[in-house]
Formats: sequence, structure tokens, C-alpha cells
Amino acid sequence: MKPGIKITSLSKKFGDIKAVDGISLDVKHNTIFGLIGPDGAGKTTTMRILCSLMKPDSGTVEIGGLDAGTQSDEIIKHLGYMPQRFSLYGDLTVLENMKFYSDIYEIPRDVREKKIEYLLKFSNLKDHSYKLADQLSGGMKQKLALSCNLIHTPDFLLLDEPTIGVDPVARREFWKILFNLRDEGTTIFISTPYMDEAERCDEIGLMDKGMIIARDTPSNIIESFQKHIICIYSDNNYKARDLAIKQEYVEDAYLLGEELHIVVSDYEGARTKLMEDLKSIDVEIKTMEKIRPSLEDVFVNIIKSQESGGGI
Repeated sequence: MKPGIKITSLSKKFGDIKAVDGISLDVKHNTIFGLIGPDGAGKTTTMRILCSLMKPDSGTVEIGGLDAGTQSDEIIKHLGYMPQRFSLYGDLTVLENMKFYSDIYEIPRDVREKKIEYLLKFSNLKDHSYKLADQLSGGMKQKLALSCNLIHTPDFLLLDEPTIGVDPVARREFWKILFNLRDEGTTIFISTPYMDEAERCDEIGLMDKGMIIARDTPSNIIESFQKHIICIYSDNNYKARDLAIKQEYVEDAYLLGEELHIVVSDYEGARTKLMEDLKSIDVEIKTMEKIRPSLEDVFVNIIKSQESGGGI
């Protein structure tokens, strides 16, 4: 099997802040690995180190068997990187941007036309090739940035929160492209704050305060969660939450959209007490049921358990 991405004891500080705190990861070749975490978790710093745009204070990175510290020039030939901000030229058309990147990566002229034609079709941008980049929607801009980073057919693709500010339909289209790339042999390392995107990855690392606090397949991380989630719809979820969070039998309570999620260890006992306690403050329960925890439920509780010194 070809080597993937290997991160060993990676650390980076900015003053007294540990942006990356001794993380180690082994990302398999030809997979999608998701680095998941809130703003400030250290995801972008990790990405910039992987791309050799920033030197770590300690630790090593290997990409495709090459050392990022000493062989970065060789790695770049096999690497595509999309930063958070749109980094193409707004006053150039879609086609002109792609030709410009062809020049940067020194794509032979007898190859580039076919490659550009393929990528325009691949990213559904063929009918928009004449438009200026600044005229594109957020989703189209991201697909253009991705296409430009694929012009040299990289083996490794690093994407730093590529779908921030992109509408749900465009996000789904973007992920279809990523799945196709993986199936064609590309290893993808992506950071995202979106838990629904995390569940699409082959493997994920949950990151908080510069550390990897959990790492496995999304399904295994969810299955390892030993507590119960009670989902409540009521006529006043805010009032219900404020009461629930004060009860000894409730470990956590938070709102997710129109749902109130309550974390408990003893489902049957907690359900009975909740019905009584909510009735006593005149909260009308419309539905109350135990649900399978989502990755977002698990992540929220892992972080809170870390802060309190407990386990998941």
C-alpha cells in the first residue's frame, strides 16, 4: 500500500497559546480524513504545517513517504491545497484562472487543454467558463479553486474548511466531487466545523484546544458513546432546558434547532422524572423519545467531559 500522511508529535505555539499540542495521526492512502473541531481548535495551523507554509516547533510530517521539513519542494509537486479564503483572481475568467494555474504547475501545452476540458466538465463549470471569478456564487468559486488545485493531478489534497459560506446544495455537489476523487486514488485531508460533513469521511479526528481528543471512524465514535440522549419537543424548550440542566440526574441539556437534547445515564429513570418536573413548571411536552446520538451530540459531550476531567 502506498504511504499516506503521517503526523508525529506535532506542536506549534504562538506566544503562550498552544495552537497544536503534540498531535499524532496516520492517514491511510486513498481515504478521506476529516479534522473536526470548533473555531480556534488548531485546524488551520495544522493544515498550514502540512503544506509547509509554517514550520512546527517540534514533531514531523511525512506526505507520501516524503519529509515535509526537508523535501517540501518535492511534496508540492504531488499536493493540492485550498485555504479558507478564496485565493483565485477575481478579474480573470474561470478559464483564464485555470490556464494561469496550468502555467504555475508547468503543465505541458499538449496536455493542458484536455486537462482543463476534463476539469470543467468534472466540476460542472463548463457553461460558466467565460464568467469572471468574482461573478461566481460561493459554491462555484470553491469548485473553481478545487479545479485549479487539481490541474497537476495531485496525489494528496488538503482542504481547509472549503465549504464555509456555501449553500447546502453546493456543499453536496462539492462532496460528490471529493468522493469521485477518492475513488480515483486521491488522499484527501479536510478540516470542517460541520458534523454532517464529518460523517461523510472515512475517518475523523476530533480536535479541541490543539489536541486530538478522539479519533476513529464516525460510526465507531458514535457507538462508543455510552450515555443516552432524550429528545424533547415542547411548547417552551428554553424553559425546559433551564430546568433540566439543574437536575442531578441530567448530565447535559442543549438546544439543536427545534429539539432539546438531554444527556442522561439512566434513561427510564430520567424520563419519568423529566415528565414530572416539566409538568410542575407548566411546560407542555409534545414528544419525548430516546434517539441515537449524532456525531454532534458526541462531540459536544466529549469536549465538556474533557473540560471537567471526566471520560466519555
